[in-house]
Parts: sequence; C-alpha cells; structure tokens
Amino acid sequence: MKIKEIKLHQLLMGLKHPFTTSFGTQQERFITIVEAIDDEGRSGFGECVSGEDPLYSEEFMDASLIAMKKYFAPLVIQNEIAHPDEVWELFKPFKRNNMAKSAIEGAVWDLYAKQEGITLSEAIGGKKKEVEVGISLGLEDTDEGLLEKIQEKVEEGYKRIKVKIKPGRDVEMIRKIREQFGDIPLMVDANSAYTLNDMDTLKALDAFDLMMIEQPLAAGDLIDHAKLQKEISTPVCLDESIDSYEAAAGAIELGSCRIINVKVGRVGGITQSKKIHDLALEHDIPLWCGGMLEAGVGRLHNIAITTLANFTLPGDTASSSRYWHEDIITPEVSAKDGIVSVSQEPGIGAVVDFGKMEQYLQKTEVVTTEDAVDMIFYD
Repeated sequence: MKIKEIKLHQLLMGLKHPFTTSFGTQQERFITIVEAIDDEGRSGFGECVSGEDPLYSEEFMDASLIAMKKYFAPLVIQNEIAHPDEVWELFKPFKRNNMAKSAIEGAVWDLYAKQEGITLSEAIGGKKKEVEVGISLGLEDTDEGLLEKIQEKVEEGYKRIKVKIKPGRDVEMIRKIREQFGDIPLMVDANSAYTLNDMDTLKALDAFDLMMIEQPLAAGDLIDHAKLQKEISTPVCLDESIDSYEAAAGAIELGSCRIINVKVGRVGGITQSKKIHDLALEHDIPLWCGGMLEAGVGRLHNIAITTLANFTLPGDTASSSRYWHEDIITPEVSAKDGIVSVSQEPGIGAVVDFGKMEQYLQKTEVVTTEDAVDMIFYD
C-alpha cells in the first residue's frame, strides 16, 4: 500500500442535545476526519476522538492535530505498508498521543479493506453480522428529567442503559431508576469522580444489581481499583485506566476490574484493540466498546471492532440520530431494537458524504511527502 497524501478535515459539529458528565456539559464537538488517499485515488477514513480540552485524558484536539501533521501522517506517506498492523510499529517510538495515532491508523485500515474488497470487520477478524448496542445518557438537571430520557430509550429497545453519576447524583438517583424501571440492564459511569474515601457510597450501589460501575476512581489508577473491587460485589469496569495493552495486562494481574471498556482511540488504534481483545479473551474478561461522541466514521470503526468474539456486552454505538441533526455518512448508523447490522460493503461500509460534511467543515489541511520531517530517535 502506497499512500500519496493525507487530508485532515477539521469539523465543528453541534450536538443534538447537551451531554453532561462529571467533567462538565458539552454542546458541540470538534472532530477531525482523516482521509488517506492511495496512488490510485482511493480514500480510507479515520476519526480523531480527542476532545477540545484535556479533560477525559491528557490528549486534546490541537495537540493531536500537531502530532498527526508533523509525525504520524508523514510517516505513513514515507513508508510502503503491506498491512495496517505495521502502522503501530512505525508509531512506536513516539510516546502516547494514542488518539492521533488511532485516527491515522484507522484511515489506513479502511483503505486496506477497500483495496482488498472486504469489510473492515473482516479485515480485523470479526465474524458477527450484527451487534447489540446500549445507550449512554448524560446527567440531566433533575432526576425526573433523566427518568424521562430512560423511558424513551427503553421504548426504543436499547439493550442496556448507561447513566453518568457523580458525588451527590448517585445512590438516590439510581434508586429512583430501579423503582420505576425494575430490572432493566443498567450500569453507571463515574468518569473518575470518586476516591476510596467514598467507599460507603460505592458499596451502597451494590444494592441495585448493576451490570458494572465504570471507572469510579482516578484515570490511570490500577491499585486503588483493585482495592475497591475486593470490597464491592458490583463488577468494576475500567475505561480511562486502560490506555494500552500493558495497562490491560496490569489490571488483569492485579484484579483491578472484571470488565474492560475498549475505546479504539484511547488505546491507540485497531491493532492495539485486537491485542487487548485477545488478552482479555484468554483471561475470561468480557469487553464492550465505549463511545467518544463520534461522528459516523468513528461509529463505523467501533462497530467493526465490536464484531470480534469477546465483545460480549452491548457497546455505546447508538444511532447517529441520537447525537447529530445530520451525520456525515450515508447511510447513517441506525439501531433497531438495540441491534446494529454490520454493513457488508467494503471498508467501513458507508460513504463519507462531503456535501453533508461541508456544513461542519472549519478547515482542511493536506499532508504530502514534502511535509516529511527529519526525526531523531534516542537510545
């Protein structure tokens, strides 16, 4: 595979509804769509999921753009690539910047699948023809407002409901959900909002038969999560703490969690996601694919990774219409009764619609072989 240029399409997309977590409220989303073009004019697409600010992780969009333009895009243009797994090795000398790496690598994976005439899911070894999906609901101004949202999503058939929690909006809020909706599949996501000093609160959540509590303690932590998991019966699911294969191996060794949320961008791309998948499968740790408020390209990458065997729990890849007035792909991602069918078209399985994308486009930057930089590696 020879890639002649990479385009970075920078978008600003307004969310259909504000999305509130323990980090704050988000009403719009900066997204970069990566387009890798080969010497025959075919395009593959990836999506950078960095946030505008370094809140979810240390990575943020401005930094990701610099990393993609200066290092990662030139590297894949300079090198002939036989298989997308080689991209991680090209990027390996550069520390972190996983979301930037993943965006470039994702475009290469899509392009490779299109060149081979196969789906992205087939290219990565997935077998499923459809995947179960759940819904992720942000905090509402009132518990009653959240209950209304849950009612709507239960009626739409989503296979599980995830709600955000933070100190002061936790035990009593979950109690109200259980009282109204009985034993629906329910999980909570804390986005690192608690510490071990909140042990009584976290233990109190055991009463509600939750599928899991996602990332209750600090991002990056494994040790305190291992202590917490010994004290509570609710399965701990790690998100922000699993930013690499090595972190996943450490969490499994320490007993820090019983479930892992794989986000392709967070761990550095599809190649690393596959490695984590195989490790978790070996140790009987179930996986699911989390969301990062992606546009259509990122959603289709998430669907592809979810077709691997050990993604046994419903992921966050809800319908495009849940988040966007109009997505940038045709057809849009659509869940029916909590099921998304996996497209059998080559690559990601949908067309990136530049007409739709135009309404969100802020800027496009093009990286070619002329943008390559001399890189010094240190022993």
